[in-house]
Amino acid sequence: MKEFRFNIFGILVMVDGSPGAWRAFYLGSDGKRRAADFIVPNDIAEEELCEYLADLFHENAMPKNSTATQISS
Repeated sequence: MKEFRFNIFGILVMVDGSPGAWRAFYLGSDGKRRAADFIVPNDIAEEELCEYLADLFHENAMPKNSTATQISS
């Protein structure tokens, strides 16, 4: 199972699984994770995850946190 980590406008998110079976989590500063309150649709491909999350969280973008980046895969 693959694991992808993102910094989406200052929100740390992890997505694991594969297309058709994604699971999303919020990452805490203490290393713990909790289930996210959103889903990643089955038809989102690996290379589309960051863009999807940026679209989902676009209202959280601020001048000091204005980027959505993948931080590991």
